[in-house]
Amino acid sequence: MILPAANILQPLINIANGVLQFFHDNAGLSWGMSIIALTVCTRALLIPLTYKQLKGMRALQALQPQIKELQAKYKNDKQRMQQEMMRFYKENKVNPFASCIPLVAQLPVFITLFYVLRHELPADIGCKAGECGAEASFFFINDLTAKATGAELIVLIVLYVGTQLASGYFMSVTADKSQRMMMFLLPLIFVPFILSFPAGLILYWITTNIWTIGQQFTIQKLIPVPVTATATAMAATAPKAPPPPPKKKKKKRR
Repeated sequence: MILPAANILQPLINIANGVLQFFHDNAGLSWGMSIIALTVCTRALLIPLTYKQLKGMRALQALQPQIKELQAKYKNDKQRMQQEMMRFYKENKVNPFASCIPLVAQLPVFITLFYVLRHELPADIGCKAGECGAEASFFFINDLTAKATGAELIVLIVLYVGTQLASGYFMSVTADKSQRMMMFLLPLIFVPFILSFPAGLILYWITTNIWTIGQQFTIQKLIPVPVTATATAMAATAPKAPPPPPKKKKKKRR
């Protein structure tokens, strides 16, 4: 499924390959550092989308008390609850799916890099008979274009799962219990799939997770969470209407 999609994404493939070559040939970085630099550039370009994600998450976080009250009020009527929740989101101009925008935007980049590492980069390095030599190595990774094996694979999986769990922890601040559980289970679910990925693609994923951790940590330090009172508290503290003026007594006629 990835290769047909790669034909559609050929312009992105050309750009990604050109950026990798620039960092390697002009900036003098290794291919591994070039992948990291490409990851940083990609995440930097996604900052506007990430900002929208942040606004959505912060709005949801501020509205959690009202959301919980709605869920408690209509807990026995799921259909009514969904209708009231959608109406509530619309009234407060909140998109509950805003947190998915950067993830969806990264999917084409992921497929693009997969294709580049499988086809373009081996050609750039000059691999022969499936062997890419020392130029394709990076720290403990023997070949960025091939599947990791042995101790190399174990280290990559530990780094991937660890950074994914940490990034999920920061991203799950506004999530409910079921969503939070899903965020922590996803890294384990994806492990069997990444076993067949080129090692350079796992390096991209780890770098993305580290960026997310740093980004969310910075956001929490610099941008406080808005505080919104519950509907009950707002009703209790709302100014009371002034009492009606006393009625004038009619004077009796003599």
